[in-house]
Amino acid sequence: MSNSVESTMYQLDIQVETQYLEEQSRPDENQFVFSYTITISNTGSIPVQVISRHWIITDADNHVQEVMGLGVVGHQPLLKPKEGFEYSSGSSLATSHGTMKGHYFCVAEDGHRFEVEIPEFILTLPRILH
Repeated sequence: MSNSVESTMYQLDIQVETQYLEEQSRPDENQFVFSYTITISNTGSIPVQVISRHWIITDADNHVQEVMGLGVVGHQPLLKPKEGFEYSSGSSLATSHGTMKGHYFCVAEDGHRFEVEIPEFILTLPRILH
């Protein structure tokens, strides 16, 4: 099987929306809380299950947190072609902005195992970046 065929069979699209949670944050104590909503869509041609996630969270002072675990918000969604799964979670930083990136480990219905990159996204206060 060629890579181009594999890439169309085992393909997830990841969309991210972020929000600063002012009511949960304590800037005077260097605690900035953000929520993020992720939509995972199976754009491939075979059912895929999201088994685990690995996050790399970096604040503006270059402090890195790594978060690994099974599933996403307690689920290991099985996504048929053209199906999606949306979930929301959060992260707390010691600075007013930072980034998150990572990957999902997935297993296709045919047993093929692969990782899907979660592109880096920015966590920031409103109107900090122009």
